[in-house]
Amino acid sequence: QVHLVESGGGLVQPGGSLRLSCAASGSIFSINDMGWYRQAPGKERELVANIGSGGKTNYADSVKGRFTISRDNAKNTLYLKMNSLKFEDTAVYYCNAEDGSNGFEYWGQGTQVTVSS
Repeated sequence: QVHLVESGGGLVQPGGSLRLSCAASGSIFSINDMGWYRQAPGKERELVANIGSGGKTNYADSVKGRFTISRDNAKNTLYLKMNSLKFEDTAVYYCNAEDGSNGFEYWGQGTQVTVSS
């Protein structure tokens, strides 16, 4: 069992920055890929970025060049640095972790990011 807790969301003006964190606990030795997803009101959950255990990253086109995903394996923490935020980045952001032994996916409870002037 893996437990994920996100933090760092909030209200920010367009053009501003935020850094999200996701602390993992439990059977973390089995975690392979980790990622950030988001869900805006009335829309489906979508991938924002993910990162493999070896550090390979992948980004949605909409956030390339603005967001940076990283992970600190020593601290069991996943990060998402978000720069140049836009209105359309407003969503609940979820942390995701994949169990490399069986493919099971764990989710955090989500953290709200609101971009508003």
